[in-house]
Amino acid sequence: MTTWHRHAKIAFIGSHGIRKTTAAHAFANTIQRAGRSAEYGREVVRDNPLGFNEGATGEAQLWVLVSQVRQELELARKAEMLVTDRGVMDNFAYYLRANAMADPFAAEPLVRAWSATYDLVVRLTPDIELRADGVRSTNDAFRDEVEAILDARLPELVRGDRLVTVAASAVTDAFDWWPIAERLAAIVGEPLLAEGVAAHRRRRQPAAARPGADDGGADGESPQLGLGLDADPTRG
Repeated sequence: MTTWHRHAKIAFIGSHGIRKTTAAHAFANTIQRAGRSAEYGREVVRDNPLGFNEGATGEAQLWVLVSQVRQELELARKAEMLVTDRGVMDNFAYYLRANAMADPFAAEPLVRAWSATYDLVVRLTPDIELRADGVRSTNDAFRDEVEAILDARLPELVRGDRLVTVAASAVTDAFDWWPIAERLAAIVGEPLLAEGVAAHRRRRQPAAARPGADDGGADGESPQLGLGLDADPTRG
């Protein structure tokens, strides 16, 4: 089987509780169904020894930023596609909030440079309620603050042609990730389908769930389809 000439990377970003983990797993499964190899980069913040949520310090959020980069460096060459649950862009929003919008550790140059390493970024928008999972905050004001920072800073970090917006409520069993996978393959300059893999049968896509638009849809979770990534559907 002919593999892609270079490794690709896609990040699923946004605030917490918006089904990023579910979306990232579903997308990784889509890549595998196309006969391509996919590696999954899990959310690093849950391993943070310095704490997280609205009480996190600037040092704690710096740890997350650096750990995100480290993880991506470690995983990037293990498969044709690296699918990450978060990226430096949304972690930077949490970092700025923790530091009252200052940058005491001069992290922005790294964030700007690293943001350019993603071939495609999928931003999940928060049109669903926060649910308690025993770990992440259920404070709506906290999530709104992070989203406001993302609104302001993301256009400076990610080119418009490399950004796809999907509403969290659209991340259901019915959502078809194939068009986004095809878009990513086109950016890489390679065919999505590997040799010998049957053509994809497109699902009927809701009009509101188009790449590049703010999307809507029914509530629900996406199955993991045997990827073996031990997803926790309460994460996001």
